[in-house]
Amino acid sequence: MKIKLSFLSVLATSAIILACSSTGSKTTVSAETPKPIQLFNGNDINDWTPKIRLHEVGENYANTFRVEDGLLKVRYDGYDEFNQQYGHLAYNTPYSYYLLRVEYRFVDEQVKGGEGWAWRNSGAMLHGQDPNTMLKDQDFPISIEGQFLGGNGKDERTTSNLCTPGTNVVIDGTLFTPHCTSSTSKTYHGDEWVTADFLVLGDSLIQHILEGEVVLEYHKPQIGGGNVEPYDPAQKADGKLLNKGFIYLQSESHPIDFRKVELYDLAPYKDNKAKLDEIILSILPDPKFL
Repeated sequence: MKIKLSFLSVLATSAIILACSSTGSKTTVSAETPKPIQLFNGNDINDWTPKIRLHEVGENYANTFRVEDGLLKVRYDGYDEFNQQYGHLAYNTPYSYYLLRVEYRFVDEQVKGGEGWAWRNSGAMLHGQDPNTMLKDQDFPISIEGQFLGGNGKDERTTSNLCTPGTNVVIDGTLFTPHCTSSTSKTYHGDEWVTADFLVLGDSLIQHILEGEVVLEYHKPQIGGGNVEPYDPAQKADGKLLNKGFIYLQSESHPIDFRKVELYDLAPYKDNKAKLDEIILSILPDPKFL
């Protein structure tokens, strides 16, 4: 899929003005970078709510989500078999305009009973429904998923892909209804740490960014489609644009570590495009579009 980097192209134009001297040399963008909110504080998950399929909201079945050695870990040593007990850990504050940064790595072996597609598979769910509105046996929150995938050491397998449980998006001006689509990322093999950024601007634009490069872009996230069962019909108003929601980390049967989950709140700048562009450019690491 050909990705139009329209928003960051505009940022690049702005950056030429903001970040270059009269001789053409690049300097640091002058915007004052806001401090990130540490969604994961390195000590506990008291600001998060687990929702694991077949269990009530708030029940952290078998200590699936835990903090050890300063890492937020997803583990299955308390499971006899996975039994499609898909888990999601929701941060308790919803957001609308933000840049989310997640550092993750896959480790160890998949738990017994995990599906083949779920090997080295996890994700960050964006604009998700309130966990308190999920049914006990609901598999996934209605949300936009930034999918994390790990490589097997030889084959290509992109990460920061898009999946859409109960949602659709617009790509290249057309409503996109398939459940998942791949990014243009490289493959990350083994247990290496990966930093994934997600630029989320309300119901207008979402970009998946790796190593300063946009690997996937889409617009107008909205409720619609399938790939979520069962659900409360009151929570699925198909066609409704998603301009905010809860952020989740996923448990899909393969152990994973998170060492950083931080968020730059961009809501204060959403009505000042020039300032918003400056702030985004000041946050992104080594943006290769400059």
